Amino acid sequence: MAELSKWFVVHTYSGYENKVKTVIEKVVENRKMQDLVLDIQIPMETVEEIKEDGSVEVKERKAFPGYVMVKVAVFENEETGELKMSDDTWYVIRNTRGVTGFVGPDGKPVPLTDEELYTMGIERKVVKLQYEVGDDVVIIDGPFEGTSGVVRDINADNNYVSVEISMAQRSVPIALELDQVKKAD
Repeated sequence: MAELSKWFVVHTYSGYENKVKTVIEKVVENRKMQDLVLDIQIPMETVEEIKEDGSVEVKERKAFPGYVMVKVAVFENEETGELKMSDDTWYVIRNTRGVTGFVGPDGKPVPLTDEELYTMGIERKVVKLQYEVGDDVVIIDGPFEGTSGVVRDINADNNYVSVEISMAQRSVPIALELDQVKKAD
């Protein structure tokens, strides 16, 4: 059984992302590999297009055309100690029609870091808020670390909080991630 899982990036022919996702899902189901291939995603982004008549059309498009993200179970190699996916998992994904390889040196799969996952929107940090609008807070990370301020706005969907701090005898709002702030004692 898998000890843990990691996200990997699979490179595909442009326009084949949905086909690759569907084929991998079918193969995983047919071979009963659900414990090895845990999730497959094609990151999407919402874009507003302004037409010639001035109207705005909202569309979804692929955030990373030509790439599919696959979450697979990884195991520790007893000899080297490195984490790697099973040979069966590698073979199924690598030999799917439309897949050109894994992203990594020489096509060797390299897992995404947690920061990359959050930035790309594949996974979200779950932050339990200890503060609300109007509370005094202290910034605990980043260039303003140690600075006190007041919460002016919280946007949990986009993982940010607006904090008003005093800088050069002026009130300045700054945007921070939710976990960069804690309630003042």
